[in-house]
Amino acid sequence: MLAVQTDNLSKYYGQAIGIKNVSIEIEQGEIFGFIGPNGAGKSTTIRTLMGLLIPTSGSANIFGQEVSKSGPDIRKNMGYLPSEVNYYDEMSSRALLEYHCRFYDINEYSEIDRLAKLFDLDLEKQITDLSFGNKKKCGIIQSIIHRPRLLVMDEPTSGLDPLMQTVFFDLLSDLNRNGTTIFFSSHVLSEVQNICHRAAIIKGGEIIATENIQSLLKKQMKKVTLIFVQKPKQLEYPKGIQDQRWKDNRLTFEYLGPIDTLTQWLSSFNLHDVILEEPDLESIFMHYY
Repeated sequence: MLAVQTDNLSKYYGQAIGIKNVSIEIEQGEIFGFIGPNGAGKSTTIRTLMGLLIPTSGSANIFGQEVSKSGPDIRKNMGYLPSEVNYYDEMSSRALLEYHCRFYDINEYSEIDRLAKLFDLDLEKQITDLSFGNKKKCGIIQSIIHRPRLLVMDEPTSGLDPLMQTVFFDLLSDLNRNGTTIFFSSHVLSEVQNICHRAAIIKGGEIIATENIQSLLKKQMKKVTLIFVQKPKQLEYPKGIQDQRWKDNRLTFEYLGPIDTLTQWLSSFNLHDVILEEPDLESIFMHYY
């Protein structure tokens, strides 16, 4: 039985497309990424999957149950983190999390303290006094405190500093090892590459590819900048280099191919510096999909 299955799930806002014919299958025990630029339809897909938006057409099933018919029962086994969290401002983080636990008949709160210590969250502060990043920490704890079978997270790392991002991804790995299926959206390709087994890529409200992460890595283009000691008079480019641009003794281009081929080619030059960068997702879409 699949953890998540959508079949031609669509959501229109009048004539405007939110999502169109989104079909996703997520295996139980999988960490599944959902990537695309802002406005691509990630949040609309997640909210429709959660039953927070009514689809225009298509269906969504979680653990074999149809979301439109069994939403309350399904959500008992789910954790959800929206991209922006909003809480009762006058509550403290502790009061909020204990309140959340009681929805799941959890009356022992030591896990709240453990996770708050892990994320360096002051539980006694009122929600209104928390920064965006600390509200996000509170939201992360709320989404996992009841040990859900399925964890759905929308842009979970926004607002977290690099140290907390590391803590967060370590925690996700631990949850997954203990059986939690994880589905999270991101517009940061490196996050998805580092932790996910597979990923769906969405653009303009439509799924344009579903990839094993290793396959995606093989297709991933690099942005390369070379700064020559002296600009060569003539240059032969290996296969895989495209969109070359010169400025004085600086050459930038995009490269798709084996990294060994690139490094062997570079070794024949006298260079001041070499800069390798990940392309943005929009570049990947334009060049490969």
